[in-house]
Amino acid sequence: MIEEKQENTLEFLKRNNIYDNSNLSNHEKNFHKDSYFISDEDKIKKIEKHFFHIMKVLGLDMTDDSLQKTPKRVAKMFIKEIFSGLNSKNIPISSTFENKYKYNQMLIEKNITLYSTCEHHFLPIIGKAHVGYISNGKVLGLSKINRIVNFYAKRPQVQERLTIQIVGYLKDILSTKDVACVIEAKHLCVNSRGIKDIDSSTITTELIGSFKNNSDIRREFLHHIGVFQKNGI
Repeated sequence: MIEEKQENTLEFLKRNNIYDNSNLSNHEKNFHKDSYFISDEDKIKKIEKHFFHIMKVLGLDMTDDSLQKTPKRVAKMFIKEIFSGLNSKNIPISSTFENKYKYNQMLIEKNITLYSTCEHHFLPIIGKAHVGYISNGKVLGLSKINRIVNFYAKRPQVQERLTIQIVGYLKDILSTKDVACVIEAKHLCVNSRGIKDIDSSTITTELIGSFKNNSDIRREFLHHIGVFQKNGI
């Protein structure tokens, strides 16, 4: 444990394979290295204590039966659920298989349900992710794609970074340069506060390899996921 505490954050992240190594500044720059060495139980206790004071400052009666256990409920939810992607131990074990059937067209997993949290206001991001790749000799179990999306979504996020992280991880695990991800989501920081625009949504794309450089492949991918069909693409 002492050696781990002395370990450079970059080395720790590489060893645990939780990001695309070439994009550390984009992927993990908002991580605090000390968080890796605090147990989940200790984190829950600390958050519970602080959230109790937040609720009290807001003027809530913390002796009320309905509110007494809320700080602990929130703390457990943060650590075990909506921010579980901050813990590298939760990264999906993404075993790959040899592409023995020589399938050389794109594989697409679309309409992956996505729940994340805006890091600016800590309000929900709700949407769908569409992910595609072309095998370079390796294939991945379909459910693992959903789990990878879910892992990176379970953090305070910005949608742009989330899209890049998903593609970066798949590029590394599949050893292919041909990966694509499109996310379309609603941000409650836009829909429920501020401008309060309930109809707008945000689309982000990360296309690499053939998905970026080959117009026919890009057009086929966008056609299959259907996000841009209403615009005639």
